[in-house]
Amino acid sequence: MNPMQVDLCGISLKNPVIAASGTAGFGLELDALYGLDKLGGIALKAVTTDVRTGNPVPRIAETPSGMLNAVGLQNPGVDAFLEEELPKLKGKDVALIANIAGRTPEDYCQLAERMDEADIDMVEMNISCPNVREGGVAFGVMPDSVREITQKVRARLPHKPLMVKLTPNTASIAACARAAEQAGADAVSLINTLTGMAIDVHTRRPILANVTGGLSGPAVMPVALRMVWETCQSVKIPVVGMGGITTGEDAIAFILAGATAVQVGTASLVDPWACPRIADEIAAYLKQYDIADIAQLRGALQTGI
Repeated sequence: MNPMQVDLCGISLKNPVIAASGTAGFGLELDALYGLDKLGGIALKAVTTDVRTGNPVPRIAETPSGMLNAVGLQNPGVDAFLEEELPKLKGKDVALIANIAGRTPEDYCQLAERMDEADIDMVEMNISCPNVREGGVAFGVMPDSVREITQKVRARLPHKPLMVKLTPNTASIAACARAAEQAGADAVSLINTLTGMAIDVHTRRPILANVTGGLSGPAVMPVALRMVWETCQSVKIPVVGMGGITTGEDAIAFILAGATAVQVGTASLVDPWACPRIADEIAAYLKQYDIADIAQLRGALQTGI
């Protein structure tokens, strides 16, 4: 038995480490470095119905213990993804998680229909996107809008597991997770980036051309860990945790808080070998404490006095 093996919505992952969407492209760059078979899964770069060129530069900025990004979901569009990018991943021994994003419910539904027929294992729905029908407020901010978009996409995705990626920029991420669960989501992933900004005091201008961006990296881990723990107390579906993970011990902390698996993002931009290194460090931890199955750690946080 592989002590690192994880079941995520019926998908067998050889280990709990998933490369986070937007930090590993469509996987070929990482495959060239160390082989995707060293990962449990890869959440592919977000795709939209049409080609997106993204936001103007500069769109990435370093911050203390973190990074701001306002890339703007640059991607070649769903047609190019399905016809050109996805075939390159055929035969790779890794779970493929397609990430979809849109501006309207119709965008998401159209993408869900296309992905339901594609050679992927799971769909991750990014609902941190602005809903243009509602004045630009993100789909994931309110439980009602989470429930509505999840119900619509679930109906168009009958054959693939649906994981809803939740934004931390909300009053209650646990309430949003419950809404996703009630609407038929098979899993939730969290957290997406926190909204932040940086200012150049010498030019008196924002560093990002977009003014604000998403904060990720080690600085957000305590917030992410708390939100994952709260969410795991609130839902019965699997929770995939992310936010500032840079070491195997970081990943184990999320699993102790209740996460089934983890996603690693910004760490890979600093160290391209971060994902397999973290998987190796988790394996070393299991060996050190003579743990035969990583599931024994899931939700094993002891909070009593």
